[in-house]
Amino acid sequence: MKISQITFTRFLAAMAIVISHFNKDLFLYKIDYISNIFLKANVGVSYFFILSGFIMIVAYHKKDKIEYFEYYKNRFARIYPLYVLGLLLYLVTRYSDFSIYKGFLYLLGLQSWIPGGAMVLNFPGWSISVEFLFYLLFPLLYNHFYSKGNKSVWVITIIIWIITQAFCSLYSESSYYKGPHTESHELLYYFPLMHINEFLVGNLAGLYFVRNSRQKNYDIPIVIIFGLIILSLMFTSFFYHNGLMALLFIPLIILISRNNGVLSRLFSLKPLEYLGEASYAIYITHIPVLYILRELLKWGKYKFSIDIVFGIYVIFLIIICILFYQFIEKPLRDYLKKLKIR
Repeated sequence: MKISQITFTRFLAAMAIVISHFNKDLFLYKIDYISNIFLKANVGVSYFFILSGFIMIVAYHKKDKIEYFEYYKNRFARIYPLYVLGLLLYLVTRYSDFSIYKGFLYLLGLQSWIPGGAMVLNFPGWSISVEFLFYLLFPLLYNHFYSKGNKSVWVITIIIWIITQAFCSLYSESSYYKGPHTESHELLYYFPLMHINEFLVGNLAGLYFVRNSRQKNYDIPIVIIFGLIILSLMFTSFFYHNGLMALLFIPLIILISRNNGVLSRLFSLKPLEYLGEASYAIYITHIPVLYILRELLKWGKYKFSIDIVFGIYVIFLIIICILFYQFIEKPLRDYLKKLKIR
């Protein structure tokens, strides 16, 4: 089952994260309330984690059992080539940051497990470190719970989600949390076990969807929920990073997936769907691409305002990442999936 209209939302989430990592002197940060949206746009990673859990169920729900080796090989083929490319591009301009230890953590996807190590090298890779845990667990969950219709997983998931939200909210307000760029921050924001709830609730959303996938025009409810997300980011101060926004993301994902209205037809347009397919390349390489662009502008002695540089960066990033997707990600993914390992 392919859900074309949901793919474009990955591009929107990726671009929100790109803006959140750009220079805070950008014009978007000088507009009251709008600035709050992009200061909190790293919530897009939470959307990715929930959507990942959802898509896994949609992709495999017709199988009686997942074959472990084949599954792990396919996930490796999907995610690892560009993960390594992100590191190589990062080292083009930040080679002095490299060490054997950092390279070991990054390449094995262990960085988010190590206090003080989550942001090593190409730092968006911390979320891929978390995804590795999801991929490790999913065949076990599917074979022993989801495929057997075991209802206990619903109760367990809800309990894990509630405990995670309570812990994160209390910890973020406690004296134990020392703020950004500390080990306490990495524990709260990047430690994989803080995010397992997002993947699990995404799985539950997927189970609900495949059993209730009747299509209908949901344009208005989708717009309302999207508006609530924007308002939440503008005006609330809740700790939203580790799954709280599932309360809005899950109905948004389900309604977009079931929608047959104007928004569905718009999001299913081939160019927009293609941007969604290239969103992983955008996310995992956007920091090194930014560093490289800055070096190119410096080398060419070009001096532009921050806003103009941002416009150049977005165009440059999208073009480069479409090339990465078309000529690196897709060919290597297909090759590795077909590779017979005895």
